[in-house]
Amino acid sequence: MAEPHVPVSSRRALLACAGAACAAVLTGCARYNSNNGGIGASQPAQDSSPPTAPSTPSPGAAGSAKPAVLARTADIPVGGGKILTGRKIVITQPKTGSFVAFSAVCTHQGCTVTSVTGGTINCPCHGSKFSIANGSVVNGPATSPLPSVSIKVQGTSITQA
Repeated sequence: MAEPHVPVSSRRALLACAGAACAAVLTGCARYNSNNGGIGASQPAQDSSPPTAPSTPSPGAAGSAKPAVLARTADIPVGGGKILTGRKIVITQPKTGSFVAFSAVCTHQGCTVTSVTGGTINCPCHGSKFSIANGSVVNGPATSPLPSVSIKVQGTSITQA
């Protein structure tokens, strides 16, 4: 029995549609994994960062934009801090008026820290604790400090420098 004749243009259209469907599925999978919801993702954490206004150009500076506000100084308690999960940054205020920032990614195995209490930045995965003053290891298993993040305080706004 002979196979039915299918025009070449119909086969191409069918293959193009199948390719587009595969691309859409793969894009969805990539987005799912990149948003901490996929296989191998660490425990999802809530973003505690305040919504920020879109960056707007500063007056007189053609083409440059003001950095987005990460937090307000009033949001960072003295002796504590605030984790900006979406940006993977933790901002602390070790003493009144002194603000510092670090990566919120634990140097032990890459988990995102989830709390700042008792003068330490705390990782939930294996119990590592880091100093709010300089990011140094207070309690292992981490052996390396949290990398610092440059910030700038202007009035009551904290921005990334």
